[in-house]
Amino acid sequence: MGRLTVDLAGVTLKNPVMPASGTAAYGQTMAQQLDLAALGGLVIKSTTAAPKAGNPRPTTAPTTAGWLNAIGLKNPGIDNVLAEKLPWLASHYPELPIIGSVAGASFDEYVTVAQKMASAENVKLLEINISCPNVEHGGLAFGTDPDTVTALTKAIVDVVDKPVFMKLTPNVTDIVPIAKAAEAGGAAGLTMINTLTGMGIDLQTRRPILAHGTGGLSGKAIHPLAVRMIHEVRQQTTLPIIGVGGVFTPEDVLEFYLAGANAVQVGAATYGQPTACTDIIAGLPAAMDKYGITSLQALIKEVQG
Repeated sequence: MGRLTVDLAGVTLKNPVMPASGTAAYGQTMAQQLDLAALGGLVIKSTTAAPKAGNPRPTTAPTTAGWLNAIGLKNPGIDNVLAEKLPWLASHYPELPIIGSVAGASFDEYVTVAQKMASAENVKLLEINISCPNVEHGGLAFGTDPDTVTALTKAIVDVVDKPVFMKLTPNVTDIVPIAKAAEAGGAAGLTMINTLTGMGIDLQTRRPILAHGTGGLSGKAIHPLAVRMIHEVRQQTTLPIIGVGGVFTPEDVLEFYLAGANAVQVGAATYGQPTACTDIIAGLPAAMDKYGITSLQALIKEVQG
């Protein structure tokens, strides 16, 4: 195994870095800016049963040390993803592990989309987005109640043959019971954290900057919160954790590992720097040398036992 190689629920990644869901869409645009084959994996956009147009514009806005977005799960629907998006990735990047992100507005929708997503050969893991804060009747309600999380996790795990990672919302009083609820439902791993609900107001118009009103806050501002929550959850579970939230540098990656993560996703950093993922991957060995880390596997063993 290489220095950067990691294992996620039996799926081997050559390095731990992947774009967070939504930031790379389905890979075609990002492929023009960097070599997707260099990534540890690719998380596709959260996909629903039917196509969704998303929220009215403006849907994004920069803010202090971060980024607000209320895209609204804009996507072409699972049937299009299976017919066009995933085959394109399979033909151009046959070795690239795809993490299929699943969203829904009901139990039935989540289960249906997950089942279809898992049927694609190049989808190696499922990531269940129960935490999207910018969709009416959507993820927020699912991801904030432990009993619901357990039941939804079990319903999905029962019908798919791929490892299921539940993506947790930070918009709760205590994230640990949500993580334990996912584990109780049979989750193979956790992705954390999703965005925090925020708002910006335009002083000229005196109205919210985003047409939707609120949006999900990502970027450097949320990194310490993600570190804290990953650390808290790691004390309570041995499940693999994919850390996400304000990762901009190789040092941020290593900090997540020290908190208890097994891999990382990069989101907001890609908005200003499309090659952020591959830049971080390229810089990891030198950062590991600086801090006396022989391999990520060794670091995981040191931190997690």
